Amino acid sequence: MPKAYWGEIKDPVHGYVYITEAEKELIDSYPMQRLRRLRQLAGSEYVYPGANHTRFEHCVGTMYLAGKVVENPNISRLVGDEEAKLARIAALLHDVGHGPFSHVFEQLLIKDLEKTHEDVTSWIIEKSELSDKLAKMGYKPAEAAKLAVGKLHKPGKAFLDQIISSAVDVDKQDFIVRDTFHTGAEYGFIDVFRLIHAVDVLGEDLAVEVGALSALEAFMIARIESFKSIYFHRVGRAAQIMLAMAMEKANEELGLTAFKTPEEYLAMDDYTVWAALKNCQASKEIIANLERRRMLKCAYERTFYQKDTMISNIFGREAYRRQMQSEIAKEAGVAAEAVIIDVPTVPSVPYHHAVLMESMEIPVFSRSQAGRKTPHRLSDVSKIIENLKGFINIMRVYTTAAYREKVERATAKILGKIPETAKISY
Repeated sequence: MPKAYWGEIKDPVHGYVYITEAEKELIDSYPMQRLRRLRQLAGSEYVYPGANHTRFEHCVGTMYLAGKVVENPNISRLVGDEEAKLARIAALLHDVGHGPFSHVFEQLLIKDLEKTHEDVTSWIIEKSELSDKLAKMGYKPAEAAKLAVGKLHKPGKAFLDQIISSAVDVDKQDFIVRDTFHTGAEYGFIDVFRLIHAVDVLGEDLAVEVGALSALEAFMIARIESFKSIYFHRVGRAAQIMLAMAMEKANEELGLTAFKTPEEYLAMDDYTVWAALKNCQASKEIIANLERRRMLKCAYERTFYQKDTMISNIFGREAYRRQMQSEIAKEAGVAAEAVIIDVPTVPSVPYHHAVLMESMEIPVFSRSQAGRKTPHRLSDVSKIIENLKGFINIMRVYTTAAYREKVERATAKILGKIPETAKISY
């Protein structure tokens, strides 16, 4: 329980989360309370009706887990009392920069402003009411802003950033458990507390003791399974693509990326932007379709396990995807904008799939009886992780229900027939 305990929050995932007076004050701030109006998984509720949880409870859960990490004796001996408090606060505030519909807004931020929600998070912490609150509590807002996105870079203490941003950070530990809980798509049990208790510092980096290898393997498998069944589910993605298209079409009229102050940015949430999109001539038709669950349809899906130039270009280059979309549309005899190529590397996909595959090398170590730590390569000690490594990517082509067959035929002609085994049922 934290010192200067104020009270508790009952969380459906972690039970009672005890908070301090200072944490309560930050939780009651406008930037934090706004997160109650941002769903964690916008679009997923079209597949999983229970997926209506918000960024707010995810941030509270992330703070709770950060507190558990800094209580771990291996970590607590290396952090002072103020650093431990700051780690919890930074974890609490780590998502205050998310836009309406969370990751879906990212596409606009990157395209128009070349910023991510993490850039906005740091800006909000430093320039909104949070800055004054933190300063009164004795913290440097700039430090909290950097730590919240894993970029404090404190000399000799890289592990502080890694608690909040790394391959096994508390953000991922909370959202995987929380998202699987609320969707019901619970593919494998994740023992986050086993992972948290097995964490230590090697040099200045976080590492996981080999004794917790099965918990680490379960965590990695759960990430991949959650990606396939939740974050990149084809119907959930259809809803996210439609929201992204609606915001893009309405942006000129609504000025979604024209904000100049934190207050202007924070005025946008799922409710205000949905209402604006519904009333905007450019986007109202898309919102009407979403309200009636008239979704874009997946006309073609293919999983690639090998790398070649054409495939890498589809996944890595937007201009190349646009060119492919035009070719498919031309072949199908439909308008270019009726064809959408969707890949997991686009900004609107929560928790990009590419990250799953490149973050497999988590530092692991074994400990001798004398307490000496020996580092290992994760893929050397785990055959499961070794087999999960490599290249795997999913590509989908979406269109309207009326054009589905035409677009399926055109895509198959241009990209090659889908093997029978890879076909998906509709």
